[in-house]
Amino acid sequence: MHIFVIGAHGNVGQLLISQLVAAGHNVTAGIRAERQANELSQLGATPVLFDLTKQPRDLAPLFANHDAIVFTAGSGGKTGDDQTLLVDLDGAVKSMAAAKIAGVNRYIMVSALFVEDRTKWPESIKPYYAAKYYADHWLEFSGLDWTILRPGTLTNDEATGLVTMQPSGGQVARADVAAMIRTVLEHPTETIHKKFSFVNGDLPLIDAIKKAD
Repeated sequence: MHIFVIGAHGNVGQLLISQLVAAGHNVTAGIRAERQANELSQLGATPVLFDLTKQPRDLAPLFANHDAIVFTAGSGGKTGDDQTLLVDLDGAVKSMAAAKIAGVNRYIMVSALFVEDRTKWPESIKPYYAAKYYADHWLEFSGLDWTILRPGTLTNDEATGLVTMQPSGGQVARADVAAMIRTVLEHPTETIHKKFSFVNGDLPLIDAIKKAD
C-alpha cells in the first residue's frame, strides 16, 4: 500500500514508518518543518510539508494516489489550548475533508483511551480529550472507511505484540500502537468502521482484533 502518515515526526509516527517500510509499504511522511525531512528520509519515507492550518482543497493534492491515511498528529503538550483546537480537532477534520476530495477512503485515527467517557477525562488535558472526542465523532459520520484506535497511556517500552481490548485502564508501548496501526491497515475487512480501545495485555494483535469483533 501507499500510506500517508500525518504527524510522521512524532514518536508513534516514526515507529510506524519503520514498521510499514519493513513490511514493504510505501510511506509519505507529512511533516510540519523542513528540518524534519532528513530524519524521515533515513527511515525510508518520502517527506512532504503538510500544514494542518491550510484548507482541505490545499491539502487534498498531497493525498492523491494514496491507499490510506493515518492521523497520528498532535499539537503537543508545550502548546496552548488554541493549538489543540486547531490541530487535534480542526486539523483532523480538515484532513478528513481533504481525503474525501482526493478520493482516499481508508482513514485511521489514533485517539485516546476513555475519549468516549467524559467522566474519565484527565483534568490536566481536558481540551485535548474534547478535541479528540469531536474529531472521532466527525470521522464516524464522514463517509470514509475509518478505524479509530484508542490506546492507553503511552510508554517507550519495547514492543510486546500483545494487547488487551476494552481495558479499564493501563499502559501500552508506542511500538505496539504503531504495530496496531499497521495491523489495522493490513486487515481492513476486520477493522473498517470499528473502534478499538487497548493496552498491553496477553493476546496477539490480530487475535485481539478478531475477538473484539
